[in-house]
Amino acid sequence: MSVKSVNKTTSLFIIAATVIACAAMAVVDGVIEPPYAVKSAVKLVLFICIPLAYSFTKRGSSLRSWFIPRGAGKRLLFALASGAAIYMLIVGGYFALRSVFDFSAVTASLADGEGVTRDNFIYVAAYISVVNSLCEEIIFRAFAFGALADLAGRWFAYIFSSAAFAVYHVAIMKGWFSPLLMALLLFGLFVGALIFDRVDATDDKHGVIYPSWIVHMCANLGINTVGLILFGII
Repeated sequence: MSVKSVNKTTSLFIIAATVIACAAMAVVDGVIEPPYAVKSAVKLVLFICIPLAYSFTKRGSSLRSWFIPRGAGKRLLFALASGAAIYMLIVGGYFALRSVFDFSAVTASLADGEGVTRDNFIYVAAYISVVNSLCEEIIFRAFAFGALADLAGRWFAYIFSSAAFAVYHVAIMKGWFSPLLMALLLFGLFVGALIFDRVDATDDKHGVIYPSWIVHMCANLGINTVGLILFGII
């Protein structure tokens, strides 16, 4: 089998595996609706084990390759600056739009659908900011972007990984917001994912995820800050 055929087959596997993992989580979120701890455990298995299996079968690949610093100083500063900007954009956007859009359904949906309440939100927020962001960076950046970019080209990987990231998040937030706000969120998530991809990408390496993980943690921290406000904790 030629290298081109192998690359095509492997690319299709990455695309299919990403779609299946996201679809499975959509079923867990929207149909089965287990307690948040159970849902998180399923996500850990799906979003980490698939990329791990791929990494172990790829010659020369390792878990360490996801976190090897390249140009560590400049990339770290860029990631921190980008993360701070996204945090301020999210929190500032909430204050700018709260008189236009009704956010009251968010807390009710979290409480009814996932058992997330004012009493446990701080613990859930800490998990989302650190662990959940890492799970998503592994499957969407290390796998759907990094691995795919080496096989199918950087621009295809940009579009696919960002679209998968955006659609996945909009699917799990179904019913939280009005259709207009959901459309804005879809666009914002797609652009945000492009930024995550870009802070990871270099001329010769696509699979390192520590810069985008920092930015993602900051973004989740911004979202969780809004959550703390909505729950009346701050």
